[in-house]
Amino acid sequence: MAGVVHIPWYATLFRHERLAAALEEVAPIALRYGATEVQVQQSRDDRYRFTHMVWFESRLAWETFWEGPEMVQFRARYSGWYQVPVLYVWHDVIARYEVEPAAEEAPAAAEEPAPAPADEAA
Repeated sequence: MAGVVHIPWYATLFRHERLAAALEEVAPIALRYGATEVQVQQSRDDRYRFTHMVWFESRLAWETFWEGPEMVQFRARYSGWYQVPVLYVWHDVIARYEVEPAAEEAPAAAEEPAPAPADEAA
């Protein structure tokens, strides 16, 4: 069953901007492992709190990504930038709805009046 994994990251003191940049850099790697969507969100109430969300069609694909060399290296390289442990949670997707953003309409061009038919011009 398809699912989304929520990974809570909490930056250590004065490192939230650097952790944000590092998460932004590593996030798209999940797409190479079969993720269908990736988001990293930063709380407005607590700038040190991040939620990293990754959508996968299978739990095995998620585990392959999380234990893959890129994420192992990421966690090792930046381990002083976030609080441990990082305890992710798999959520099954049971319903999903989206609204496509409305396309911006181009301003209507000034229309010229159509010429009158030749029969009515007389």
